[in-house]
Amino acid sequence: MAQHTNTRFDAELEDIRSRFLRMGGLVEAMIEDSMLILADGNLTVAERVFEREKEVNRLEMDIDHSIAQILALQQPTAVDLRLVISVSKMLTDMERSGDEAEKIAKMARRLYESPNRYEPIVDMTHFAVGVQKMLNRSLDAFARKDAILAADVVRSDKKIDKQWKSILREVSSYMIEDPRTTTACIDLIFIARALERIGDHAKNMAERVIYLVQGEDARHTSVKNVESMARGDEEPPAPPASAEVSNQGN
Repeated sequence: MAQHTNTRFDAELEDIRSRFLRMGGLVEAMIEDSMLILADGNLTVAERVFEREKEVNRLEMDIDHSIAQILALQQPTAVDLRLVISVSKMLTDMERSGDEAEKIAKMARRLYESPNRYEPIVDMTHFAVGVQKMLNRSLDAFARKDAILAADVVRSDKKIDKQWKSILREVSSYMIEDPRTTTACIDLIFIARALERIGDHAKNMAERVIYLVQGEDARHTSVKNVESMARGDEEPPAPPASAEVSNQGN
């Protein structure tokens, strides 16, 4: 009977895991479609983005319910409990990433539907690809329980932040040089900001993967410490008391 229960419990955990990965795949597709609208004015994919956002929301609610059932009816071991807690936290970041992708689609569509013909002012393709890669690698790290890959995602967030600031400066320069572009430029700033936030959510999920694998809380610390946690390095031993006294005397 216990073996049957454990088998069912394992199947429930795997189902939660696979549904979360499906949710992530939908968000990745939403980002890609949203950037198609921005780059090419391909408005036909906008409805696809909006439908996927609804599916992402449904998955979030369904997975949340399944997690609540497991916590109420089962007694997960420490490792299984870390998986449940990690997915519960990552769900919020993934759903918010979907919200940001939907926001990009709406603003990009508005740019092309405005009375003044929109001509692309800045190329955000490289920036968007970097953000998509962060999200994809976070999902890959989760699927493979790869803390080293997750730490690499955390490090890559600094590059995304630099790109966001660079785009902000570039778009702001356009507004100053040609005030007629102000409305479009404001929308572009919000689009770039939405991409940067998706990068932040991907980073948060990567930190959760490190917690899942190593049991270490990788939030609010340096990238160097995150990488050390991911490797499972032990904390360096404290210096001998005699050495501390000697240092204080110098």
